[in-house]
Amino acid sequence: MAHTALVTGASAGIGTEFARYHASKGGDLVITARREDSLAALKTELEGKHNITVHVIALDLAAPEGADALYDAVKALGVNVDILINNAGFGGHGKHIDRDLAAEQAMIDLNIKALVTLTHRFGQDMAKRGFGRILNVGSTAGFMPGPLQAIYFATKAFVNSFSQAIDQELRGQGVTCCVLAPGYVHTEFADVADLGGTDLVKQKGAMPSAVAKHGYDAMMAGKLVTVNEAPLGFMVNWVVPLLPRRMALKMVTRMQSKPA
Repeated sequence: MAHTALVTGASAGIGTEFARYHASKGGDLVITARREDSLAALKTELEGKHNITVHVIALDLAAPEGADALYDAVKALGVNVDILINNAGFGGHGKHIDRDLAAEQAMIDLNIKALVTLTHRFGQDMAKRGFGRILNVGSTAGFMPGPLQAIYFATKAFVNSFSQAIDQELRGQGVTCCVLAPGYVHTEFADVADLGGTDLVKQKGAMPSAVAKHGYDAMMAGKLVTVNEAPLGFMVNWVVPLLPRRMALKMVTRMQSKPA
């Protein structure tokens, strides 16, 4: 049975690849982001290639009531969302007190508040129907504090904790929640977050298509937390927690520092 998936942040990167992978399985889509032209191009691509239906909803999830507006727009379409992929999010480089406070708060609004609202509203519908799959895109950043990206790392720690609790609450009603925690991925994220020149972006990194497939498959298998690379998963689950806290903080600071 083909399910309908809602993908946020679908205009680029991992979000686009989630949409492509779901479409390849014959599922319909609701795709959303701010860039309507990119969404329209993706709709044309996927409908032409896979003979499916793709609905485009262009809006800003970080805006006040943005997530509620998305939910209302989906309901107006008469579409039941079987799979919710909360992918939208962004980061930002620099010391917290040096960064624009409005930008930091907007990061919280998108990375946390919008994700919580969509999980709550679509999760209720899924529980009533007795089936649903939720995939929240976190990050390996969620396993440690993040000097020079303090807010971003903290938002992903929230996503990690929240997603596991939601899975425990809803699994008995046929709804699962998986958190995908990738490491560095080759997307526009690094440019938006102003991470150029850091050791973080000098890593080999992963391709968004591979990360999307890994996360989607883990979600459908009912997994709780998944890291796309086994060595990285071992590092964040078994090595980082055992490091002295100051050592871990200095390690992350070096990784995200720019040449003087």
